[in-house]
Amino acid sequence: MSEVASQKQSATRTRKKSKTGEPSLYKVILLNDDYTTFDFVVSVLTGIFGKSVPEAVTITADVHHKGSGICGVFTRDIAETKVDMVTQSSKKAGFPLRCTIEKA
Repeated sequence: MSEVASQKQSATRTRKKSKTGEPSLYKVILLNDDYTTFDFVVSVLTGIFGKSVPEAVTITADVHHKGSGICGVFTRDIAETKVDMVTQSSKKAGFPLRCTIEKA
């Protein structure tokens, strides 16, 4: 490498572009089981996710018939908090209701 090329290379700075923009979104998904009652799932959807009763009934029917239902789409921190709230609420009530997140 020539001396001129070497000087140019050392004088060149590498710049990294910072990523700014919207945060990634995650779906919160309720999973079906054979023990959690329909009414309890509706109460979770209205209480934790702020769904109206008709919306909650529709999502609960999806969980029952399709095996899972989407409760909402949130940023990662909020989605994880919602999953924790569902887990604690169902454990306290004696149900094995499971909830997970998946990138939207």
